[in-house]
Amino acid sequence: MRRCNVYEAIYLQNWNTPMTTTLSRREALAVGFGGLAAINDSLFAADKSDADLDVIDCHTHFFDPTRREGIPWPRKGTPLYRTVLPKHLRELKHFRRVTGTVIVEASDRLEDNAWLLGLAKDDPFVVGIVGRLEPGSADFAKHLKRFAANPLFRGIRISVGLLRKLLDKNDLDDLKLFADRDLALDVNGGPDTPAELARLAERLPDSRIVLNHIGNVRITSDPPPKDWVKGIRAAAKHKNVSCKISALCWAAAHGGKKASRDLGFYRPYIDVVWNAFGDDRVIYGSDWPASERAADYAMQQRIVMEYAFDKGKDVTRKFCSLNAKRIYKWVEREGRR
Repeated sequence: MRRCNVYEAIYLQNWNTPMTTTLSRREALAVGFGGLAAINDSLFAADKSDADLDVIDCHTHFFDPTRREGIPWPRKGTPLYRTVLPKHLRELKHFRRVTGTVIVEASDRLEDNAWLLGLAKDDPFVVGIVGRLEPGSADFAKHLKRFAANPLFRGIRISVGLLRKLLDKNDLDDLKLFADRDLALDVNGGPDTPAELARLAERLPDSRIVLNHIGNVRITSDPPPKDWVKGIRAAAKHKNVSCKISALCWAAAHGGKKASRDLGFYRPYIDVVWNAFGDDRVIYGSDWPASERAADYAMQQRIVMEYAFDKGKDVTRKFCSLNAKRIYKWVEREGRR
């Protein structure tokens, strides 16, 4: 019989899952008397009401294939090809209740930025939009001005391939506009992405740059790859670079593998990121619903929350919402909670 930690015990109980694990006497007593705080102040969240912890998921995707114009992604015939809206995220079972979200683009069509902003208009649960525009393209500045006029538009996401192209050509004028408009730049790509962010951050120190999914490194039982570790540390040396700790289970499920349920499996990789960026530049995100191909929402959330809980109340609050509020400058909306 496998021994679980106290977080997992409470998670399993909350899901009405048969207990097939054992607890130490001390852990069992703590669970019986109402929660994690009985063990250690750093485990504060499990015996408090959901309202005590503001949790902003800073990486979600929403789309609706029933729209007249359809959607470019996900592809028809795939499990993700369905209507996915903020209400569906709220309806999921969470380890800790999600109280808001920053939506990240899932389409390369210009007007889908407007669709997302329309989606957010009457839903205070949505605190920001990271849209899709292409720096270096015709009318970029015009389109950026248009969308940035909406306070819910908090930045854009680009690929590391495009970023590398712009860096190599020394074509950074469009990226400089982000600092001018007080917006953030998300960058998504493979394990080489952190090193490219270090190049960008050195040249644009006034911009706010966010690494997505810890660089999409494959998470295995082996030690983290040295080149990825080096890149993470290089990016983190620049105070204008932050990192979303997101899509961990997906990174562990490549090649059809089953994603581990245990924090210990992911800890060496989270350690690299957290130790490099520190408590003030790590951000919570899920990559839902794309991430559901690897694990359910509550399991993914539990893994990173366990890690944060161990660092105490203040750090957990930073990770769950406060860091993102400073980095994205997302909009606090009446009626959100």
